[in-house]
Amino acid sequence: MDPDYLPFHPDPSKPRFVPPAGAVDAHCHVFGPGEVFPYAAERKYTPCDAPKEKLFALRDFLGFARNVIVQATCHGNDNRALVDALAHSGGRARGVASVGRDVTDSELRALHAAGVRGTRFNFVRRLVDFTPREVLAEIARRIAPLGWHVVVYFEAQDLPELWDFFTSLPTTVVVDHMGRPDVGQPVDGPEFALFLRLLREHPNIWSKVSCPERLSKSGPPGYDDVVPFARRVVEAFPDRVLWGTDWPHPNMKSHMPDDGALVDFVPRIARTAELQRRLLVDNPMRLYWAER
Repeated sequence: MDPDYLPFHPDPSKPRFVPPAGAVDAHCHVFGPGEVFPYAAERKYTPCDAPKEKLFALRDFLGFARNVIVQATCHGNDNRALVDALAHSGGRARGVASVGRDVTDSELRALHAAGVRGTRFNFVRRLVDFTPREVLAEIARRIAPLGWHVVVYFEAQDLPELWDFFTSLPTTVVVDHMGRPDVGQPVDGPEFALFLRLLREHPNIWSKVSCPERLSKSGPPGYDDVVPFARRVVEAFPDRVLWGTDWPHPNMKSHMPDDGALVDFVPRIARTAELQRRLLVDNPMRLYWAER
């Protein structure tokens, strides 16, 4: 583990908010264990091991029924840890994989059979070297027949140059963490207005309203400065939002969030039972368990 990398919270609190029946943690990860599933040689950080057993125990403790496990950059395009977690989930997890141009059709079909329903494109420069957009577009065309979606991770200041690429993709597009807005700016300011316009003009684009711990300048316990941004997205686009813990919170260096407190963030951004059910149950089930 990198010396400045914080391990996940050893004793999260029990949330006061009780998620609705069937709730899905739609953004979390598994790491390693490294001796079984080695980290990628080209990784830009080395996390602490965070195996599937810990993730599933946290799911149950927090009151969730299902997980969507997202491949993180420290494992590169080696999805074995992800697939192993899906195989041991009893059908209660789906996955978002990372694939390269060299992935074969049979490998894509095998990932689909394992429970993968999307692939992730990362545009955060400090975490990964950019893949050429023509390669990503080719991958998107190949996964579209499987009904997969594309998850995109980027920072708000980069949206203008990425706009045309995102809006050209032939799949549903899910934006991680509201495109990482600068919450020190006004919620009605031009930067966030551009993101809202992206969602408004392109109904195939969804947003996760997760990771207040990464966006906040005011910090824990309430991450108050993130609330108006996430609330705006939930209320404007209630059928295209997802939420997740981001456990085990890779690359957190300032503080490690209490996952129970993160669950208690949900009713502050989804203020009615109907919005909570859409955010935590209806939307992720429609996207990841459509066959049900």
